Amino acid sequence: MVTMSGGEALAKSLAREGVEVVFGVPGIQIYGIIAALRDEPGISMISTRHEQATTYMADGYARASGKPGVALVVPGVGLYNAASGLTNAYSRSSPVLLIAGQIPRGAMGKNLGAVHEVMDQGGAVRFVTKWQRQALRPREVPDAVFEGFRQMRTGRPRPVLIEIPPDAGVEREEVMLRNSARISRIVPSPEDLREAAEVIAGSRTPLIFAGGGVARSDAESALVRLVEATNIPVVTSSGGKGTIADSHPLSYGSCFSPRGDRQEMNQLFEVMQSADVVIGIGARFSLGNPAGEASTLVNINIDDTELTRVQSNTIPLHGDARATIEALLPYLIEAGAGRRSSPAEAVQAARRLIAYYDIRLREPQYPVLEAVQRGVPGDAFIVWDVTQFSYYARTHYQVSHPKTYIDSGYSFNLGYAFPTALGVKVARPDRPVICMAGDGGFMFNSGELSTAIRYGINVVTVVFRNDSYGNVARDLDESFGGTYETDLHNPDFVRFAESFGAVGMRANDPLELETLIPLALERRAPVVIDVPFGEMEIPRAPQFAPLYNLPWTMPQEGLINS
Repeated sequence: MVTMSGGEALAKSLAREGVEVVFGVPGIQIYGIIAALRDEPGISMISTRHEQATTYMADGYARASGKPGVALVVPGVGLYNAASGLTNAYSRSSPVLLIAGQIPRGAMGKNLGAVHEVMDQGGAVRFVTKWQRQALRPREVPDAVFEGFRQMRTGRPRPVLIEIPPDAGVEREEVMLRNSARISRIVPSPEDLREAAEVIAGSRTPLIFAGGGVARSDAESALVRLVEATNIPVVTSSGGKGTIADSHPLSYGSCFSPRGDRQEMNQLFEVMQSADVVIGIGARFSLGNPAGEASTLVNINIDDTELTRVQSNTIPLHGDARATIEALLPYLIEAGAGRRSSPAEAVQAARRLIAYYDIRLREPQYPVLEAVQRGVPGDAFIVWDVTQFSYYARTHYQVSHPKTYIDSGYSFNLGYAFPTALGVKVARPDRPVICMAGDGGFMFNSGELSTAIRYGINVVTVVFRNDSYGNVARDLDESFGGTYETDLHNPDFVRFAESFGAVGMRANDPLELETLIPLALERRAPVVIDVPFGEMEIPRAPQFAPLYNLPWTMPQEGLINS
């Protein structure tokens, strides 16, 4: 045991967990922590311009590195500002540790009006955190950090919260530091693996549905080995994009789209419906069961609450995605699954059909996406904000490297992408990082250009500008008889970027992104590319127009009780 302050105990505990960077905003109630981080040689701190960016950057760092990201904020308003990043990390099962200050220990729970006081502040983010703890004395800090990291590294990774009052940050007492927890990956029993292997080997048209849990488990290589050893084709969820290259001959790509009215979507749903066995790997099946009700679902998931939620005809395999795939593969070979002929020709035919409908509908988004695809290096990380382009990127942007496609998940946080991209670049400074945002979303956190310049975080940001919250304007106009208060007044984005010391560029045509993005990457500086773009229709084939009834545009059964 050694005598130290709570702030020092926190800094040294984080260092023992392998933390190298903390994203935070210094302020009262966390001075003891800030001073300790300053004096901890193995950890640097990146100070953001708003608490919202701290958790977004930590999320980006976690998703790109595979290691937990750490954020630090003052209590009360600081935690509330950081909460939006927690929702995003929660929706994408991302390991983010939020360290929040507290009011003085003796005033907690008394509602005395202390600076930044919020009664039960942990309750404000209880449903977007996996685990919470208050460390009220220095000696409690190491155990809190140990358990927080254990929670993020076991089971389903999601955000956790540790609260530390200011007195604990500066008080000194004897502290027992802890080593990082040793984590064992969960694997299903041999009996369960053998049963699943026999069902898969006996199937006629099996299909793998790969979700984000594959990436969280670093199971991408294991997934490819499974596919190639068994000739079972793959469909990925949007969270699973990149877990197998879209160019792989047995990859259908990501078949789900937020607009369920597309002809090619219909074709891919038919593929899913025809599968007699679906192997779900790290997938929530958020859109319901994508396969027919007569199919058998072999469901591999680290979250046991997800195992039998989708349908009754399920073989649940509770386990880590990578470890379970590796354990299952020998049983599959033994059961004869490796003798199946390759369906690559049928997969390619379905992909050609999708391309045909893209060309036939001549939708304005796709030529631009293709220009972006040609301009972005294959190994680049690309972070998509909630934009009119990102909806179609979920299905049509081609991904060739693991973890390089990053979106907001079901949380759909407008404005998250720019600070998240900064976190990605901090984690992977050796790789190109592109942020794709609309003008509405970019301005949410555009002040973080200051952070990018100060710390040399060289992200290229493409801003599609239509001076409007375009998606909302279109929905209001089409479904409610006219838009209202969706127009935006924007700065000159080129001059705006230059005012921070960043590089500003402007496209005369969105198709110029094919050449502008490579030029921007050569600058090795934060770059903002202004891309003026007009109004876009929602692409949909006329014969599927009735499917376009968005649930938030009309009354639904059950909303009004008689």
